[in-house]
Amino acid sequence: MSRYIRLAALTVGLTAALASCSNDDDDDMVAEPAAPARINVAQAGLHPEGIQYDEANKRFLVSSRTKGQIGSVRDDSTYTLFADDARLISTIGLNLDAGRQRLLVAVSDNGANPTRSRAATLRRLAALAVYNANNGSLISYTDLGALRPGANHFANDIAVDGQGNAYITDSLSPIIYKVDAQGVASVFLENAQLSGGTGFGLNGIVFHPDGYLLVAKSNDGTLFKVPLSNPGSFSRVTSAQSLVGADGLLLLNPQTLLLVAGSQSIVFRLTSTDAWATATAAGSFATGAVSPTTITRRNQSDAYVLYPFQSTSPRFSIVRAAF
Repeated sequence: MSRYIRLAALTVGLTAALASCSNDDDDDMVAEPAAPARINVAQAGLHPEGIQYDEANKRFLVSSRTKGQIGSVRDDSTYTLFADDARLISTIGLNLDAGRQRLLVAVSDNGANPTRSRAATLRRLAALAVYNANNGSLISYTDLGALRPGANHFANDIAVDGQGNAYITDSLSPIIYKVDAQGVASVFLENAQLSGGTGFGLNGIVFHPDGYLLVAKSNDGTLFKVPLSNPGSFSRVTSAQSLVGADGLLLLNPQTLLLVAGSQSIVFRLTSTDAWATATAAGSFATGAVSPTTITRRNQSDAYVLYPFQSTSPRFSIVRAAF
């Protein structure tokens, strides 16, 4: 074989090898499984209320009204205990502050956990527990109800602003609490308009990057806009869509809000072009009679709804919303 033929053969071989490597890389890139449409979790009587997707650890984190514990769920439906504490009577809303590696947990007691509920805390407890988002170790526990002793309380949902301040809704008192990054608690906003009367009042809450909160009230479906710089100047977001039963919120982008209306078994997609002075319905996702509570983002395009079913159900589900 001549030197030129040998060189040509070598060139062909190298080209084939490089093509093979390139194909292997392409295969690796597409090998990651697509996000599942539905995850059914066989955990009897857990009755989760809050959910967050932990992108760094590829898992969902869920709360529990009936057991108080916090668990993690993988795409294969595997449930693992993430954190627990005797003070966690019922865990409600969750907020994963990924940048600070914190999981914030709203803690309440409405009698749903017969093992831990007691007379001193029944409808009196409102607290914020903060955990290390990676290993589940407790960072802090803050009693919020002590700011208004003697009143009924139910800490429900949590939003976190750009400075790490947490804002927590109280469904049985017309209050939004604030816990700063150092753990100091205060009443951020208290107003009779936020009351739910004899029912549940304030519920879902999200932080908008333009410097305000969007807050939902369950009993009548009111959506409020609350400026961080002047919370007393809060206003009602005008919408023609009935949002009665409003529960969890997810801000997809500055102009798009997903709202779970549990009593209607619907997730509404709302949009605004005037900084949430008004909101327009732009689609909906019907869940069926599964008692949906809240919703979380997974990557840039997917949102997953939590289906707790009933408190005695043998399972719960996490379902991708399809508008």
